[in-house]
Amino acid sequence: MKRKLIAAIGVAGMMVSIAACGSDSDGDKGGKTEAGGNKNLTVWVMDGSAPQAWIDGVNKEFEAKHPGVKVKVETQAWGGIQEKVTTALSEDTPPDVIELGNTQTTGYAASGGLADLTADKAKLGYDNWNKGILPSAELDGKLFAAPWWAANRVVVYDKAAFKKAGVTPPKTRAEWVEGLKKLKASDPKSQPIYLPGQSWYVLAGFVWDEGGDLAVKDGDKWKGALGTPQAAAAINFYKELQSFSTAPKDKDEATPQQSVDVVPKGGVASWIGLGWEAGGAIAEIEKAGKKADFGYFPIPGKTADKPGSVFFGGSNLAISERSKNKDLAKEWLALASGKAQMAEYGKATLGGIIPNDPAAQFKPEAGSFAEAMVKAADTGKITPVTEGWANVETDPNPIKDYMTKVLKGEDPQKAGEAADKVINERINQ
Repeated sequence: MKRKLIAAIGVAGMMVSIAACGSDSDGDKGGKTEAGGNKNLTVWVMDGSAPQAWIDGVNKEFEAKHPGVKVKVETQAWGGIQEKVTTALSEDTPPDVIELGNTQTTGYAASGGLADLTADKAKLGYDNWNKGILPSAELDGKLFAAPWWAANRVVVYDKAAFKKAGVTPPKTRAEWVEGLKKLKASDPKSQPIYLPGQSWYVLAGFVWDEGGDLAVKDGDKWKGALGTPQAAAAINFYKELQSFSTAPKDKDEATPQQSVDVVPKGGVASWIGLGWEAGGAIAEIEKAGKKADFGYFPIPGKTADKPGSVFFGGSNLAISERSKNKDLAKEWLALASGKAQMAEYGKATLGGIIPNDPAAQFKPEAGSFAEAMVKAADTGKITPVTEGWANVETDPNPIKDYMTKVLKGEDPQKAGEAADKVINERINQ
């Protein structure tokens, strides 16, 4: 999953501005022993994930406990990262600790590239981890990573448009739809909500709210679950929301990029996005010499007692199976992903992430994107946990095709069954 924490932070005023971590020589591999017996512990983090002050604090504490050990942090770009990690894990001296996207972890675990951490659960704080984030770090009952952080989408709205229409942030789906009707009546030329036809992470939340899933385990195999009543109910609600939008039915939120190419041009009363998208929209609006005044609320649920389900995009921290310093790597991992340092991580981002331990959650500023995001922390889930899921997301994505077909009038059951055939072929590869 593409993450751009830095872009959102500071720009939107919902997190802090973060400089990417300094990178040492790419040729320096984990496990290298220097003259005098000193060791280098190499950690790979992704661009935008680790605030410099936070990573410095972790390493200072770790190195103080382990004289002679130097932690080398190497920042990686998301572009081409899967191929780079795959290559690194197959080498004799791979990085010791690696940040992995939460939808990628099981694939690397299945390939044998990650160390089995099952025996280290107690040391890592397993029992305290967020149950919505945790499944991405496990495969076949074994633990292969420590969940690190997650983020989810919320509804971003134009305060002026809502005030003009007499609409307040809704708590239920029914209130949400009624508010969109009022927004349409208040300004017929404006979009009450900008919602592209293929925002499938948003649809996934609706499917989960209906008690369904995108795919389910069937014996030793997996099978698609879009040709079900639950998926039909979810896509029909999505279709109702999308009827208030003029966004294309055959494109996703990045085509065009909603936060840069759509929202800043005006005429959008609300939209669904991530923190970096909200920050990007604010930056574009201010660049044009205007003032952005956004409000934020969790995606409403079917009832007012809890927000709607959301997809948790995020990262895990894993240890290479071929690491020459596994014991040291496990201690660094326990420190970095432990409650105390996760609390510091939350402070460094002003609550802009969901930490692995709910007890480490930093209280975000009132009215911020982060506050709305945290309210949905208990409803977060991830895509089906299987190494074959990455094949499903490959273009052409059958979930996106399914959505477009239904939005253009095809029967949900028929479209869902067609999508399931593709999912069945891919997910079990």
